[in-house]
Amino acid sequence: MGTVIDSHFLGLTAIVTLGYQLLFFVIIALLKFDKVTDFARSTNFVILAVLTLVMKGSWHFRQWGKHRRFDEMHGNLGKLAVFWIFQVVSVWIVSLPITVVNASDRNPSIQAQDITGWIMWFFGLLVEATTDQQKLTFKNSPENRGKWCDVGVWKYSRHPNYFGEIFLWWGMFVASTPVLENGEWLVIFGPIFLTLLLLFVSGIPLLEESADKKYGNVSAYRHYKRTTSPLILLAPSLCGNLPSWFKLTLLFEFPLYSRSLPQESWNRKSKKGSDAVKHS
Repeated sequence: MGTVIDSHFLGLTAIVTLGYQLLFFVIIALLKFDKVTDFARSTNFVILAVLTLVMKGSWHFRQWGKHRRFDEMHGNLGKLAVFWIFQVVSVWIVSLPITVVNASDRNPSIQAQDITGWIMWFFGLLVEATTDQQKLTFKNSPENRGKWCDVGVWKYSRHPNYFGEIFLWWGMFVASTPVLENGEWLVIFGPIFLTLLLLFVSGIPLLEESADKKYGNVSAYRHYKRTTSPLILLAPSLCGNLPSWFKLTLLFEFPLYSRSLPQESWNRKSKKGSDAVKHS
């Protein structure tokens, strides 16, 4: 089938994303029904992938290739609109590797990047699905009411679902590299954008702030936070003994993740971090 608007379907996917997200924006704005937010985001990725695959009309192996996040904004149409515009942009950008691959006429033989990328994608999907299920089960248990999730994979990362999601989309990019040429390499901004979004904007910072305000005065929570990696899966016994500079540079333990801790707790944590540096 022929291309639409441009050879890479960028215009088409932008229009479809805008229209699809606008539909759900109207639903939420009018009905105050925010339960469809995650559905709108996750299904948008699938729609773009399937649409570009069908429009291109080719069925290469690497073209076969999957999300969450919403704060209460009822009653503030301006904030809701800003959030939705941001969601439109983010869905389109993150989907770029899939869009460009599905629009390409090139079909090189399966390469190491393909295998590596799909292994990354499968592992990321497995981690994200497993951790989501573990957290859901934990939250649905009455005995865990008012507690933070630290079971299963959550023992090894404070946000393992985000680790899985980031790994998944980087896998998509790696699998797309055998097809990319010249300016098409700019699709790397897809996984970069998602990574920065979860690390610094709507992902980890918001959840860390919320958890610190709820449990910051609980010693067991402070111990969990001090000995558990914020993103990358790592054994607590190892993470708890690492110097603060190592956590900052390689584990993404940024200071902004602790700015909402009660001051006394923050000072105690900082002192232990500095002591670890002195003895490292």
